[in-house]
Amino acid sequence: MKEISTIGLDIAKNVFQVHGVDGKGAVVEKRQIKRSAMLDCFAKLKPCLVGIEACATAHYWGRELSKMGHDVKLIPPSYVKPYVRRGKNDAVDAAAICEAVSRPHMRFVAIKTEEQQAALTLHKTRDLLIRQRVQLGNALRGHLAEFGFVFPVGEAGLSEAIAYVASQATALLPLAQKALRLLASQYDALKKDIAALEKEIRAWHQANEASRRVATIFGIGTLAASAIVATVGDATQFKSGREFAAWLGLTPRQNSSGGKERLGGISRQGNA
Repeated sequence: MKEISTIGLDIAKNVFQVHGVDGKGAVVEKRQIKRSAMLDCFAKLKPCLVGIEACATAHYWGRELSKMGHDVKLIPPSYVKPYVRRGKNDAVDAAAICEAVSRPHMRFVAIKTEEQQAALTLHKTRDLLIRQRVQLGNALRGHLAEFGFVFPVGEAGLSEAIAYVASQATALLPLAQKALRLLASQYDALKKDIAALEKEIRAWHQANEASRRVATIFGIGTLAASAIVATVGDATQFKSGREFAAWLGLTPRQNSSGGKERLGGISRQGNA
């Protein structure tokens, strides 16, 4: 590679696109790199500014390239989109990333550590299992209702439904009972898996000083505190609490013009 000051890197599964410019902004490098050759290519390059969209595997590549001395910046994809020229391909995307990363007022995503990503994996896995548990519970209730058996809402009613399916005195036909018992067993297994994940999250929370400090705030518990610390990491990236609130989406939508402020409802345009 030639003398490069800024690189826009469009990452993918196997083939990555590089768009490099020199100090004057002239394009000096446009090429594809295979995944297996990525680290070797950047190891031969003098430290420079590297822009990457904050998408899947971006934090891993951000950590690896940072170890080589490169200044890696992760950019939200929505902030890159305005710089995309007509058409859509990897080369155009890499050029847009290169342009976006050089903007003086661009907002970036902090690169997460492996510990942060491990903690977030616990939370995301728990979230997935909870959604699957809800699906199983709804399926169980729905099938029983088709046979005329309706149970109270809530966890207590679902427990009654599971007990009825497991009972030998049930009026269900054997075929239906066999299928519904399978749903009930999966539901119980998911409850145990979710409890095990929550135990791991509590253990991580107790071992993390920052998470324990966040939990001292009124209204924030173990799950919220550990999720905030694992997601944010270094809170000094925010200039104020108001900026953090805006990042979370806890600020109103604005439709202001002509010196008149028009504030709408809470935007919720942030990390749910």
